[in-house]
Amino acid sequence: MSEVFRVQLERAQNNAANGPAKPARPAPEASTPAFAETLAQVQQVRFSNHAQKRLQSREIALSDEHVNRLAQAIEKAEQRGGKSSLVMMDDLAFIVNVRERLVVTAVDAQHRGEGVFTQIDSVVIAEPTRSQHGKLDQTA
Repeated sequence: MSEVFRVQLERAQNNAANGPAKPARPAPEASTPAFAETLAQVQQVRFSNHAQKRLQSREIALSDEHVNRLAQAIEKAEQRGGKSSLVMMDDLAFIVNVRERLVVTAVDAQHRGEGVFTQIDSVVIAEPTRSQHGKLDQTA
């Protein structure tokens, strides 16, 4: 198992054991209109047990940059009203419950079968990040 994935898996398991992550600063009251926006900003991407097993068994290592790209793609899907999205990133595909910010499963090019995904309402392509100089960062 790669070191990056092992660390992320340990973080996810610790978060699951300790309950949901708490924001670093107090959240505004639930009655204010900005509460939902603030909550969305502090939430991170979570991986279901099934997705964690798929990542591990398929030896898919996700760096922090990959997780950030995935989070940005989920944000795009949410802004467009997506509920169950297919997120394409490089040669990987993720089925995501957008509302819960939960990756349900992960597929790489070698395990995509016929390449048919059902029961999704949107597709988002996770764009590569751009370096400070405006060039695509191909290291992720």
